[in-house]
Amino acid sequence: MNNEYTILIADRNRHVCEFLKREFEAEGFQVRLSESGSDVLKIVFHYQSPDFIIIDPDLPDTESNVLLKRLGDRIPELPVIIHAFSFEEIDYSRFLKKCSFVEKSGQSVESLKRKIFELLKENKKTKMDSSADSEQGGVSL
Repeated sequence: MNNEYTILIADRNRHVCEFLKREFEAEGFQVRLSESGSDVLKIVFHYQSPDFIIIDPDLPDTESNVLLKRLGDRIPELPVIIHAFSFEEIDYSRFLKKCSFVEKSGQSVESLKRKIFELLKENKKTKMDSSADSEQGGVSL
């Protein structure tokens, strides 16, 4: 059931935000939107943190490296999907532990959906593995 998961979508283009919101709500996710770096930080640090972030790091009012480093320092396990044009692809993994890249294009919404579902699958497997470890006294077999 996807409605238990929240995605924060951050893009300076309101139309991109609204389009992605409609697409992910249709899949059953809860969606929050942001059009600035300071708003992303406020949502993540001062409200209930989302389960995933889809972000174009070219946001007004914040340097992308600073924004992503702050997110990675504060919540290292938060999965972040960089949704940007290919020429903007930078090694963001140095700031973020769980980072993926999806190039912006006419078909990128399908790639974003696939990536979110992959992350959900990984997250469920990780939770199942860690609960099995704790049932065995934390010993890995």
